[in-house]
Amino acid sequence: MFKKIKKIIDLYTKYCVGQIQERYIKKSLNALSERKTLTKVQKREIQEFYKGLIGKKISLTSHQYFYSRSGVYSKEYVPTYLYHTDIIGKANMMPYRNALADKNMCDIILPDVKHPKTILKNMNGYFYFEGEPVSKEDAVRRCQNMHNMLIKPSLDKHGTGVKSLEVTNGVTNHDGATVEQVFDKYKKNFQIQERLKQHERMSALNPTSVNTIRILSYRSGMEVLIVYAVVRIGRKGQVIDNQSAGGMSANIGKDGRLEKYAYGGSVEDKITETDSGVVLEGYEIPSYDKVIETVKRLHFKMPFFDLVGWDMAVDDVGDPVVLEWNANTGLSQSAFGPGFGEYTERIIKELWPRSNNFNSNW
Repeated sequence: MFKKIKKIIDLYTKYCVGQIQERYIKKSLNALSERKTLTKVQKREIQEFYKGLIGKKISLTSHQYFYSRSGVYSKEYVPTYLYHTDIIGKANMMPYRNALADKNMCDIILPDVKHPKTILKNMNGYFYFEGEPVSKEDAVRRCQNMHNMLIKPSLDKHGTGVKSLEVTNGVTNHDGATVEQVFDKYKKNFQIQERLKQHERMSALNPTSVNTIRILSYRSGMEVLIVYAVVRIGRKGQVIDNQSAGGMSANIGKDGRLEKYAYGGSVEDKITETDSGVVLEGYEIPSYDKVIETVKRLHFKMPFFDLVGWDMAVDDVGDPVVLEWNANTGLSQSAFGPGFGEYTERIIKELWPRSNNFNSNW
């Protein structure tokens, strides 16, 4: 009886999430200044493609939206609702996600790669200063003078709550709040890190934010496929680079150079240069091959997650740095293009027969 009730609840939750995703895409589509219309031939091609892959028709809203944004039609766009309610849940063991994907766990489960230096962690309410457990009082005492730091939630997504942190004699740059007051505001599950010294070419894109390389990788047996890589660039004066928080994303070609356009938010399209004046087209990302090889190596350490989004930086000496990894990452179809690119059909065919761990996805 309990299993039947749980199944009904899971199906209802999945339906609600799907509806939320559809409404978001429809709202974003309606906000575009120009909207493309799918022809009857295109609609038929899309439905035949997906019926061949998953055995049923799909909503075409995402296809129209991404076609309208980029001007590029493709049957291989992945509907946002389908991605979040089915594909991720089939690719990843979501019951394990919340603990393992905690940013405070990143340097623990991936110790053999560079990370930003973390000074303080709060994990489930417990404090750790430079890796050693301390009381809250001791944590406050040790953080009376700190400069050039970032404080960030360790479980939230989209850069929510990431702020610079300067402390002089116990007083912070957060409207004059004390260290203890800042800790109380963040409550639990947060971290304080030294601001990363990034490569000069990454810093040139926007000096106030750590501009990251978001890589989506897919593990298929003993092979790790690099689905895409995009660079995320902050806007003038911003600390974070997330596209959902106002930043922009541009696709990185296989040669490590940026393509012509970046996309920002849900409607800001075809940006050709950064706020700092860097022209995107042809701009070379430093140490790109090293970053890709690092991701391939690290993904083999994630046996419960076949679809992973990696946020990578490049430090001032050209080494890859892992900022975080995400088992519930978004799909960058604006910046990158349709679906999973050349691997779209393969990935969906491999994943669709699997059971769905959606119930622990949200």
